[in-house]
Amino acid sequence: MKNRPLKGIIPPLVTPLLDSDTLDARGLERLVEHVIAGGVHGLFILGTTGEAQSLSYRLRAELIERTCRQVRGRLPVLVGVSDTSLAESKALAHKAADCGADAVVSAPPFYYAPAQPELVYFYTHLAKTLPLPLFLYNMPSHTKVAFAPETIRQLSDNENIVGIKDSSANGAYFQQVCYAMRDVKDFSLLVGPEEMMAETVLLGGHGGVTGGANIFPSLYVDLYSAAVAKDFDRIMPLQRKVMQVSNLLYTVGRYGSSYLKGVKSALSVKGICSDVPATPFEHFYEKEREKIKTSLEEIGLL
Repeated sequence: MKNRPLKGIIPPLVTPLLDSDTLDARGLERLVEHVIAGGVHGLFILGTTGEAQSLSYRLRAELIERTCRQVRGRLPVLVGVSDTSLAESKALAHKAADCGADAVVSAPPFYYAPAQPELVYFYTHLAKTLPLPLFLYNMPSHTKVAFAPETIRQLSDNENIVGIKDSSANGAYFQQVCYAMRDVKDFSLLVGPEEMMAETVLLGGHGGVTGGANIFPSLYVDLYSAAVAKDFDRIMPLQRKVMQVSNLLYTVGRYGSSYLKGVKSALSVKGICSDVPATPFEHFYEKEREKIKTSLEEIGLL
């Protein structure tokens, strides 16, 4: 990582698929160029939006290779290495380093929920063995454990742990983290939920890992820039547009996967990549897809 802290909009890329174990390679190429053209500040692959835990290790390796080869150092590439197996996390991290990625991202091991001292032990050990800088990933809805602010502060003493992505959607918690890290100037504080990205930047955060930036990268880049400049005349209409995206595209159907299906369907409607999600999910049917198309027209960003 040449520039710390990492700032800006870092889209958590979807993984374009033709089926559950076949990458949509052409779609990936179009998607990468689409978000780069939108002015984003980095890419994050194999995260939650990238369906990492549903993908084979072979496919994850292919995605790392293709993404890094196409980006060619134009902006930082972060690779998710979250796994219940320490050995598999290390293997993915070494693959990322070999391909030219800039950092890795790790959520806590799930299933058995680790306590805070166990998180400190796990990440202290993991960071020592990794070939790349490490971002922590706070995702308590999926991992059943959250990093305590004091734990993050303790782990930041490790020079190889360089930031956190917080997807808790808890504004009070994020501010507690910002306060705990107030004297650590080179540690990145990134937020996942795009609906609160601007306010967290206004209050000390460094940017967002925003799923909607897959579809509309320039919208989120513009909102981030307006927040950095504290330009409220620009922030307010851009924030309303972001809320339109959230309310119209991520709520179609009664699915726990509506957000993911909405993002992939919108990308498909825009002709960027396929809309196939990994098993056990299915893509939207024609009626739902038509609703996505209508919503894109209503948002005015089709």
